Amino acid sequence: MRAAQPAEVFGWSASAPFRHLCPSKILGSLTKKMLAIIGGTGMTQLGCLEISHRRIVTTPYGEPSGPLTFGSIGDKRVVFLARHGYGHTIPPHEVNYRANLWALYSLNLTRVIAVASVGGIRADLAPGTLAIPDQIIDYTHGRKYTFYEGVDKPVTHIDFTEPYCQLSRKRLLEAAKRAQEQVIDGGVYGATQGPRLETAAEIARLERDGVDMVGMTGMPEAALAKELGLCYATIAVVANHAAGRATSAHAIRLEDAHAVLQGAMIRVREVLERVVEFDAD
Repeated sequence: MRAAQPAEVFGWSASAPFRHLCPSKILGSLTKKMLAIIGGTGMTQLGCLEISHRRIVTTPYGEPSGPLTFGSIGDKRVVFLARHGYGHTIPPHEVNYRANLWALYSLNLTRVIAVASVGGIRADLAPGTLAIPDQIIDYTHGRKYTFYEGVDKPVTHIDFTEPYCQLSRKRLLEAAKRAQEQVIDGGVYGATQGPRLETAAEIARLERDGVDMVGMTGMPEAALAKELGLCYATIAVVANHAAGRATSAHAIRLEDAHAVLQGAMIRVREVLERVVEFDAD
């Protein structure tokens, strides 16, 4: 057993044990300045992206959720991937998180921003609120959690004290400020298995655990990103009150949640348009 060795990635200490395996020109003359955006429920495409091309990528871990979409926002290059597929056909427990992260990693980029819809548990996380979580608790099971498995790889442990890249979090917060969009700084994301929503009793348990918002895709995505040395952060969109809370006291109306996401994603795009400006730093 050995501990992962840290690598400096845009000022963030993370393990990057596979970097030497991926040539930087594997998908063309791309650079570390490219930003990757993973879209979740409510964002299967990035409206502000001027698309140049799409490309299907194969990985040692199977197929990603769909083709990578390359383009630009302003004069900054961006690659976009829809976590649930471009037709939103892949449920959270069946997403190939390893293939998704590896496909992005193979571009030799270092920064990944993930968009995720969540249910709000904490009182100030009302529908339509944007939040940049800083901690995560994993309640998922049966997913592929690591790249460190197989007879040819040693047992390896990464430090996961801070699951999100503080640099990317800082840039998201500054981008929101530039876009004049209010966001919540911090919060604990609880990752549940899905695809069903939680019971009111389960939400009460999560609240006792210290969870502020609940979603289904935060893990193992965050851990896999850190294993690869990617500077990964999440912008969470509160789609609804969690089960048993406020307007969801008796039931969650999915049509209402979808309407909230439709409006909130416009604001998320405003933030993303600003965050790419930092890639020149």
